[in-house]
Amino acid sequence: MHAIGSALLVALLMGMGTAHADPTAARQKVLATVDRTVAQGPFAATWESLDHYRIPAWYLDAKFGIFIHWGVYSVPAFGNEWYPREMYGESGKVFKHHVDTYGPQAKFGYKDFIPKFVADRFDPKHWASVFKKSGAKYVVPVAEHHDGFAMYGTDLSEWTATKMGPKRDLIGELASAVRKQGLHLGLSSHRAEHWWFFEGGKKFDSDVKDGKYADLYGPAQPKNSTPDTAFLDDWLARTADFVDRYKPELVWFDWWIETPAFKPYLQKFAAYYYNRADAWKSTAVINYKKEAMPEKAAVLDIERGKLDGIRPLFWQTDTSVCKKSWGYIADHDYKTAGSIIHDLVDVVSKNGSLLLNIGPRADGTIPEPQEQILLAIGKWLATNGEAIYGTRPWKSYGEGPTKVAVGHMAEKKGVQPFTAEDIRFTSKGKTLYAIALGWPTSGKLTIKSMAELDASSIQLLGSKAKLKWTRDAEGLHVELPKVRPGEHAWVLKIAPRVNS
Repeated sequence: MHAIGSALLVALLMGMGTAHADPTAARQKVLATVDRTVAQGPFAATWESLDHYRIPAWYLDAKFGIFIHWGVYSVPAFGNEWYPREMYGESGKVFKHHVDTYGPQAKFGYKDFIPKFVADRFDPKHWASVFKKSGAKYVVPVAEHHDGFAMYGTDLSEWTATKMGPKRDLIGELASAVRKQGLHLGLSSHRAEHWWFFEGGKKFDSDVKDGKYADLYGPAQPKNSTPDTAFLDDWLARTADFVDRYKPELVWFDWWIETPAFKPYLQKFAAYYYNRADAWKSTAVINYKKEAMPEKAAVLDIERGKLDGIRPLFWQTDTSVCKKSWGYIADHDYKTAGSIIHDLVDVVSKNGSLLLNIGPRADGTIPEPQEQILLAIGKWLATNGEAIYGTRPWKSYGEGPTKVAVGHMAEKKGVQPFTAEDIRFTSKGKTLYAIALGWPTSGKLTIKSMAELDASSIQLLGSKAKLKWTRDAEGLHVELPKVRPGEHAWVLKIAPRVNS
C-alpha cells in the first residue's frame, strides 16, 4: 500500500486519530542530508578515508557497558528474542507454543503483540541509576531489532513505540536519563536482517502475507537473496535518522551488514556518522562483527566469545546475563555475577571492553535477578575498578590453565570456570595490576610471569593488611591476608622498582 494509506490503516488498527508524515518523503530528505554531509567531509565514503578513524579516549577507558534488548518480543516472553521469526517457522517449539497459546498466525500475528507492549512501569531514571551503580560507563539500548519495530520516534515508519504500544519515545527518555548520570549513550541497529526475518510467514496462511502490514513485516524475502536498493536506502536512512535524533556516541551493528550489497551503504553511513560527530564536537564509535569493515575503520565486536591473547587494536565482546536469550523470557538461565566479573577481567586484560546485555520485561521493569547481578558487579568495581578503568594491557595478558571460548558464538559451546591459578594483568602508567580469578587455598599467590619483576610495594585492593612477598626463579610469591576483601576476584596493585 502507499505510505499514507498504510498510516491510516495503522491509525485505525491501533486506535490513533490521525495519520503521520509520509515516510517516503521523510526518507528522501534524510538521504539528501547524508549525501550532503558526506560530500563536505572530512571523511569520505571509502575504506581508505575511513581507515583514518581514531577511537575516542572515553571508550578506550570505559571497559564496561550495558546492552539492552527490549521490544515487542518481550511480550510473549518465550524462547528468545527471535520469537517473531520462529513463530512463523511452521515447526519447532515456538511455532507450536504460539498456536496453542494465541491461535493461528492468520488470526493472531506478531503485530497483535504490539498493543500489549505498553511499558507502563518503565522508569528510565531508575534504569539509569542501576546502570550507574553497576559501574558501567556506557549504555546501548536496541533502537530497532530484526522485528522492524522502532523503539524511538521517527517519521520513516508508522510502526514505532511513539505511535503504537507505549506511545512513548522510549529511546529518547532513556537517553536523557543516562546522560544525566554521566554515562555515554550508544544505540544498536539490527535492521539489516529484516530483509528476510519474516520470510517464513509467506509460506503458509499468516498475516505476513497481508499487504496491509508490509510496513512492519518488510520484504520477508529468502535469506539467501540480495537486498534491493529500496531496502538498502531505507536501512541507511533509518540509521542516519536515529544518529541525528539522539546523537549517540556509539552505533552497534548486528551481523549481516557484511553482505556485499551493504558495502557502499556502510561506507556512506560511517562517513556520515563520523562527519556528524566531528561537526558536533562529539565522538563516534561503530561496532561491527566478522569482517564487515576494515579493522581500523571501526571497532570489532565478538558476540558471546573472546580472544586468547592481546589484540593490538581495541575490541569488544557482547554477551548476556542470560545463557539462553537476549530479550526477556519467563525461564531465564542466568549467569553468576562472579563469572561475568571474570569475563570482564579477561577481556580487559586483552585490550577489550565488555558489553553486557539485560532483557527487561514488557512492562518496562528490570527483572530482580538481573538488577542484583548488575549491582554485584558494581560492588566489585567500586573496590577494584582502578584495575579496570583507564588501564592498558601489560606485556602479557595473564597466566593460568583455563582456556577461554575463542571466537564468535563460542561461548555457547561451553566455558570452563576460572581457577585460583588464573591471573590476569592490566597496567596504568608504571603501576601493574595482577587480578586473581580465585583465592588460593594455600593463602599464597604465585605469579609466574613476574619472576623478574622487583616490586617496591604491593597492595591488595580493599584490604588494609600489609603484605609480605618474595621473588625467585619460579615467580613473585605474595602472602595473602586471612580475611578476603570482597568476592569473585582479587587485585594486587604492584609498583615496580625503577628499571624493573
